[in-house]
Amino acid sequence: MERLPKIGLPIIIGLVILVIAISKSAVTIGSGEAGVLYKTFGGGVVTDEPPLGEGFHIVAPWNKVHVYEVRRQEIFEKMKVLSSNGLDIQLDASAWYKPDVKDLGKLHQEIGDDYLQRIILPTIRSAARSVVGRYTPEQLYSSKRDAIQKEIFEETKKIVDDQYIVLDEILVRDVTLPPTIKQAIERKLKQEQESLEYEFRLVTAQKEAERQRIEAQGKADANKILSASLTDKILQDKGIEATVKLSESGNSKVIVIGSGDSGMPIILGNQ
Repeated sequence: MERLPKIGLPIIIGLVILVIAISKSAVTIGSGEAGVLYKTFGGGVVTDEPPLGEGFHIVAPWNKVHVYEVRRQEIFEKMKVLSSNGLDIQLDASAWYKPDVKDLGKLHQEIGDDYLQRIILPTIRSAARSVVGRYTPEQLYSSKRDAIQKEIFEETKKIVDDQYIVLDEILVRDVTLPPTIKQAIERKLKQEQESLEYEFRLVTAQKEAERQRIEAQGKADANKILSASLTDKILQDKGIEATVKLSESGNSKVIVIGSGDSGMPIILGNQ
């Protein structure tokens, strides 16, 4: 009876140590996450093996696991940049990005978990300054929004692809010009639109006038041809034909037309 407490105490202490060790060794990787293993006595960051995937893992208590979100993420950024003529332009953009899972260990070893601040944002700002500096405010406001978005994305992607980062897209959400410049551009665009409308009406009127001229010329040519083809004999026959039809009607009438071969007038009539 006296030996039982002496045996039970080490067991209890051992169980406590075991529970602590297990709690220190157990790592749960959540959905959309991955873990980079750091071996304290085994060479540091593990880069030659895949990162720990989702679920429950047991690691040595003296090692560490750094958890990264590997789902697509979005960052919004407002930037002050200069146009080609030195005017201040505010650019509102967002980027879709995520770490390259297969090289997550290298990302952690060479850059760290703050890669957004160290790599992505500085690169986007640099690319935006470079791209916007090629265009005038008028181009940025009217026709080049898609072009600058594509160019900023391509220039940023060339850099981050070598930094174990996947850049899916950069979206230019708004381009804000100084109010006076914006108003001047809007007035110019309105004038250009009015000029285009006037030119369209002018061209339409010219085409209609040409159509009417061609139509009138066609009618004149047709009448000329018809007149040339109507001989005196044809006109006389047509007249007689019309007069005969008139005389056959039920009304009483006397109709005198031309002279016949005998020199006497031809009289048609009925009572």
